[in-house]
Amino acid sequence: MTTASTEAATLPQAPRLADNITHFARALRHAGLPIGPGRVLDAVQAVAVAGFSEREDFYWTLQACFVSRPDHRAIFDSVFRLFWRDPRHLETLVAVMAPALREAAPRPPAAAETRAAEALLAGLSPDQGPEDSAPDPKVELQVDVSDTASARERLKTLDFDQMTGAEMVMARRMIADLALPVRPLPSRRRHPAVSGRIDRAQSLRAALRQGGELQAPRRHRPRDRWPDLVVLCDISGSMSRYSRMLLHFVHAIANARGAGWARVHAFTFGTELTNISRHMRHRDVDAALQAAGTEARDWEGGTRIGTALHIFNRDWSRRVMGRGAVVILVTDGLDRGDPAQLIAEAERLQLSARRVIWLNPLLRFDGFAPRARGIRALLPTVDCFLAGHSVASLEALGRALAQAGDSGQRGKFLAALRAP
Repeated sequence: MTTASTEAATLPQAPRLADNITHFARALRHAGLPIGPGRVLDAVQAVAVAGFSEREDFYWTLQACFVSRPDHRAIFDSVFRLFWRDPRHLETLVAVMAPALREAAPRPPAAAETRAAEALLAGLSPDQGPEDSAPDPKVELQVDVSDTASARERLKTLDFDQMTGAEMVMARRMIADLALPVRPLPSRRRHPAVSGRIDRAQSLRAALRQGGELQAPRRHRPRDRWPDLVVLCDISGSMSRYSRMLLHFVHAIANARGAGWARVHAFTFGTELTNISRHMRHRDVDAALQAAGTEARDWEGGTRIGTALHIFNRDWSRRVMGRGAVVILVTDGLDRGDPAQLIAEAERLQLSARRVIWLNPLLRFDGFAPRARGIRALLPTVDCFLAGHSVASLEALGRALAQAGDSGQRGKFLAALRAP
């Protein structure tokens, strides 16, 4: 088929094809590709001029218009296959949209398929997909992403491990909007103020300027400073689904403007400790989690909390805990190491931190009891004990931080632990 005949064949479908290319560009933009109206017009004109007799020609024409960086090729490929409904790629989409059905294999928390599926959910409705433009057979992909108030309230209390792919996308959006308030701390430095303690030095200097007459004493108050936040996140097999969502939360805090925290330090641990703080400062959440997942080699492995805390206390505590940092420990407490070492290292961590808050997803169960030896060892050494399995539990974390005396459910389970 020649180019002229191809253009003639597709001429009746040109408006529909242009609309589909526009929707496709919107999906790519949601996936992170820098695509503006100019590139969309160039793509529509390129397809009209070049024509296409095979799907491969259409693919390369659009890639030439939309891809400008090598690292965008994988994302473009995934979005193209999903949007133009390649049946061979449907299995990948199902794996992304139904993570609970996937095999438990170690994998970084962000991939091109996940990013592509989230982009389609974020920017397209089910009736916006191409119907007549793609030469391959059609596969209907109906996804309901209604964002009503009742759906949001239900989603807040839904367990991360029970969410579908569409619900995970919505939950990540809600997590990105959460705030983690913190109270400022008084520092030794002082600044002039209307009220407060008398600044003798400044008062005497002012009096000397007036010929030795003291008219009004100068006053000063302590200057406020913001504490640091340290997050220790368990990425073992039993915590994989929850740690992925918590890392989304940590990324949102690390990149929030005016959040109050001086610095945010993030560490992952399973069988070893990994510092991912610099990755969390990346503006793109998918790129940040991809880099963090690549560096953390023990993703979805075993759990040795005592060993990880020992490495943190030995190598990192003096670097990140010197300003009265608040520590958030994210783990289910199912430790395989030595309980004596865990108790000693957890006590040392508590002495170094201003406050230790433990998020445990197992608190979602009504019949939870501190029977595991790791939980029994950790519970007396933390200041606050909260659940960490849903968006609502993360909101409760914010309320606990705002109230210094809030210990969550620590007192309840500590009493059960000490009961005969």
